[in-house]
Amino acid sequence: MGTASAATARVLPLVGRRLLLLIPLMGIVTLATFSLVFLIPGDPAHRIAGEGASPEQIAAVRANLGLDRPAYEQFFSFVGGLLQGDLGTSYTFSTPVLDMILTRMPVTVSLTAVAMVFALLIGIPAGVLAGRRAGRWQDRVVTVSSTVGLATPNFVLGLLLALVIGINLAWLPATGYAPMSEGLWTWLRHLLLPGIALGVVAAAEIARQLRASLSDVLRQDYVRTAVAKGMLPRTVVWKHALKNALMPVITVIGIQVGYLLGGTAVVETVFGIKGLGDFAVQSVLAGDLPAIQGMVVFAVAITVLASLVVDITYGYLNPRGEAH
Repeated sequence: MGTASAATARVLPLVGRRLLLLIPLMGIVTLATFSLVFLIPGDPAHRIAGEGASPEQIAAVRANLGLDRPAYEQFFSFVGGLLQGDLGTSYTFSTPVLDMILTRMPVTVSLTAVAMVFALLIGIPAGVLAGRRAGRWQDRVVTVSSTVGLATPNFVLGLLLALVIGINLAWLPATGYAPMSEGLWTWLRHLLLPGIALGVVAAAEIARQLRASLSDVLRQDYVRTAVAKGMLPRTVVWKHALKNALMPVITVIGIQVGYLLGGTAVVETVFGIKGLGDFAVQSVLAGDLPAIQGMVVFAVAITVLASLVVDITYGYLNPRGEAH
């Protein structure tokens, strides 16, 4: 109870500082997101009006979208909409962007969760094995494998998995998505191949970071003392050393959440999954500014939330109360 209270006392000021820092951060993100209107080449009103539209028709579309107003009026209107949860209406789908995000979010969350579970199941045991056997053949195998994993683009791996396992062997579905309401195994079967394609880079990064961190921890005096007292090496690693070695890995896991969300744009396209990544790709190809802006704000919010969770976890695990 005392330990939990001390950890809570460490974490609460940390959370307060992070929330205060979010105010200027979200202000910068909002300004940068709004500036996309002026950075993306071409006239959105012209694209929506279509080829062959008269100047009067283009002007009518521009007025209907509010693009004929001064920039500062458009900016304050954009900020006001964000504060009310209004991300605008997609030009392409003629649907509120927030509704599109909420409809597709369960698909992408499922894919990201499967990818992260795969990354943890592969990355942590591989990192522990390499850290315990530093300099030996097991370490070299893990190091070479993680290097190959980091160097392989997820769309290349996705295409190979879909072609070999999905089409030639027909062991798992090569395309599409099934909701969990159709059954847990049916849901998981559709996500295994894209989840592996998406999670390989995260698994490789976790293994590399954990290998370096654990090999350093195992050289510290308290570990040698525990071994000298007769404690089994396996017990020393899993009960004492791994907790300290996981500190930098937790930070890596938080960063990987953002990378996984970004990677869904490619992986969902390869496997024909209608999630947020597919929505982002279609929005960019169509020059759908409200959808692009909404996706940027949503992605930043998720990344900031993941960083906050990492900081809280770090605060609970680190007895010195240091967060990075």
